[in-house]
Amino acid sequence: MVAANGARFHVAECGAADDPLVLFLHGFPEFWWAWRHQLPVVAAAGYRAVAMDLRGYGASDKTPRGYDPYTAAADVSGVIRSLGASDAVVVGHGWGGFIGWSAAVLAPRQVRALAAVSAPHPLLLTRSGQRKAVTRTAWFQLPILPERRLLAHDGIHIERLLRAWAAPGGGFPDAEASRRYRAALQVWPAPHCALEYHRWFARSRFRPDGRKFSAQLRTPVAVPVLQLHGAQDPAISPTATTPPDLVAAPLRHEVITPAGHFPHEEAPDLFNTLLVDWLRSFAA
Repeated sequence: MVAANGARFHVAECGAADDPLVLFLHGFPEFWWAWRHQLPVVAAAGYRAVAMDLRGYGASDKTPRGYDPYTAAADVSGVIRSLGASDAVVVGHGWGGFIGWSAAVLAPRQVRALAAVSAPHPLLLTRSGQRKAVTRTAWFQLPILPERRLLAHDGIHIERLLRAWAAPGGGFPDAEASRRYRAALQVWPAPHCALEYHRWFARSRFRPDGRKFSAQLRTPVAVPVLQLHGAQDPAISPTATTPPDLVAAPLRHEVITPAGHFPHEEAPDLFNTLLVDWLRSFAA
């Protein structure tokens, strides 16, 4: 457990404490265990690999508020410093990637580089090519009902979401992944906390804090960026490329053919090869 930004965060780590830090941020509806294939491989490559449970998920604190990108970026910045590092390479999937993009702009001193997995730049999420990502989660905006649906029938809808967003016929999630993700999101108020991230993004469009966030995210990211997408992702368009005016550093875009929305779990060997190769490319 790590204390940061007024809350406690659960982390899992591999590697030596004095190695360069790589911090992994999971997406919805997962928790740190999503990075089980990456932690030992990245540690073996010479890095301190740490995966955290985001606020509201897993064993981290489930606070009444704090599911906006400002708080989430401060969470990431605080965890990095609480781990004794001055900065880290941040690897974020889905909403974890959204937080990673946010932290790269809002807490630039703590983000050495960014790998965004199935996570286009936040300013691209409102564009036509990503409308399906917004419409697929529109029902999350309803009060109470989405939480009840996630909890109903031992969380079977969580498994259905994972399967619907993965590549067809790929076998993800298997029985263990389904069991773990269903169990993790059954702990109240985890379902409510998880959905609050989505609700902030949708509802802030018409509020001053949302407009302020969009304006700040127009600041170009000043660190190396790797974008990884699954070619068969039905939730996020894999063709979403970040305009050069939003990244003022080396930008690399890779598409993993056999994967859907969860390339780090659906094709872990290929994902790990690309990630470690990228890490070594700018660390050299």
